[in-house]
Order: sequence, then C-alpha cells, then structure tokens
Amino acid sequence: MAYEFIEVQREGPVTTVVLNRPEVMNALHAPAHFELAEVFDAFAADPDQWVAIVTGAGERAFSAGNDLKHQAGGGKMGGPPSGFAGLTSRFDLTKPLIAAVNGVAMGGGFEIALACDIIVASEAAVFALPEPRVGLAALAGGLHRLPRAIGTKRAMGMILTGRRVSAAEGHELGFVNEVVAPGELMAAAKRWAAQIVELSPMSVRASKQAVYQGLDEPTLEAAIKGQNRYPAVAALFGSEDFVEGPLAFSQKRPPQWKGR
Repeated sequence: MAYEFIEVQREGPVTTVVLNRPEVMNALHAPAHFELAEVFDAFAADPDQWVAIVTGAGERAFSAGNDLKHQAGGGKMGGPPSGFAGLTSRFDLTKPLIAAVNGVAMGGGFEIALACDIIVASEAAVFALPEPRVGLAALAGGLHRLPRAIGTKRAMGMILTGRRVSAAEGHELGFVNEVVAPGELMAAAKRWAAQIVELSPMSVRASKQAVYQGLDEPTLEAAIKGQNRYPAVAALFGSEDFVEGPLAFSQKRPPQWKGR
C-alpha cells in the first residue's frame, strides 16, 4: 500500500518504517500519525513480520517531533488511540522495535525512539525534550519513559532544561544501545534485527512483555509470580516454537521457528 508521509519496506521478517517528511525534518502531523497507526496495526497483525526498524528520511533528522508550523497554521490536530506516530500509547505490541536515529530526535521524535526497545544512533544524532521552550510538555511518553530508562535525576536534568544530548552522551546515560558512523546506521540496525530473528519470535515476545509488565508490578516477587499470566508468556508455552527449540537442540540442528 502507498502512503503519503511514510515509506514501508519489508525484507524477510523485518519491516522498516521510514518517516518521510524530510522537508520539515520528519516532523509529524495528524495525517502522518494516522498513517503510522495503520502501518503498526498491520505489522502487529502480520505473522510473517517479527521485528520493525523505525528511521527518518534524509540525513538531518530522525524526527523533529510535532509539526508546530502545521499546528500554528490551524492544521488538523488529533491522533489515533495508539498515540504519537501510532506508537507512544501502543502498550500491547510484543514484537520488538528498533529505532535507527539518523539525526535530530527532538520532542515527539525522541518519544518515538523511547517507545522502541533498542536505539541505534548515528554519531550525528541529537536528542532532547525541548517542549517547555515552546510552552508544551513531553506528554507522549517522554516524561515517563526517560526516567524509567536512565533514572529520575538524570532524566530531570534533561527534562527541566530541555538541553540537547549527543549520541555519545545518550550512550553513556544508557538510553542509546549503540553509536555508529552515519553511513553505518542502517547496517547496524539490520544487524540487531538479524540477531533477534535468529531467536524464537514467541520467546522474544514473551521476554519483552515480561520485562515491561514486570516493571509495573509492585515488587520483584509479584513480577516473578505473575509472569505466567502475561498473554505472550502463556502463548509461548502453548506454541510450536516451545517444542521445536528443545527438539532442535537435542538433534543438533538449527531450529525452524514458526512464530506460533
């Protein structure tokens, strides 16, 4: 399907979603949010797609966040229930997401990256939650995901100043997994994706859900005792992959994952 504000590429079990508004540094407006929601709905529902990479078109920006000029000009506002970019309020997606941050990731752009499970950043990437500079606040998840990722004090140091953070500092702070040269960014993101698809997708989804839901449990004990109730964990136990993994190991052959 053709989209106006994004591009979608599929290579085996990996979906790549490109934010494609380079003329405004891939800032997003309501029509783009709804397109992205449709894309991620399709990704979630497709049994043949196991991992997604999100990146920005061009060399300048991953995403500059909310399209303020569109907003100021009286453009249509609003978004899907799944949030900014169809991602930031999507809490039931157990398939892994990789952000390949190729430049500026400001405001909502940073919030998109934080909504992903892994962040690979170009050396040219810059991150910030600068919403207070324009009378706004990072309410699409940034104010909640960043403290969970790097701790309250470090996060408040970014949030309360709106300061810009380089990819290298983001790696030191702990929200960036890997920093690479600009020309190596997509190869690095695809390398992470390839490592993930070597594993059982049922195991990966169960692991992702157990981590995030477990962090919301009141205690470690509650997380461990409650994890078997999580849907993706229960699905793992009833899956073909749960049988195939030990069988392949015992037969000394590569497993043939089904994702079901």
